[in-house]
Amino acid sequence: MSQETTQTTKYKKTFQGVVVGDGADKTIIVSVPRFVKHPKYKKFYKINKKYKAHDEQNTFKIGDTVKIQECRPISKDKSFVVLYPNNN
Repeated sequence: MSQETTQTTKYKKTFQGVVVGDGADKTIIVSVPRFVKHPKYKKFYKINKKYKAHDEQNTFKIGDTVKIQECRPISKDKSFVVLYPNNN
């Protein structure tokens, strides 16, 4: 009898945003905007959420547009890593 190991693929969240903070070592703060529809009034409004992301070489500065991806927890608040700068 053979045993098969099944691997479940977990899809990681990927966001695009703008760097709004780079004061900490190897960490940047990325603001990610999204549009939400109000349940009662049906009007769309903008929400900005900030995520802390790991930047190993401290290459990104305030105002850069980057893509971040979810990863294992690196610290108490940091669970994202920078994929690459988004030049689009």
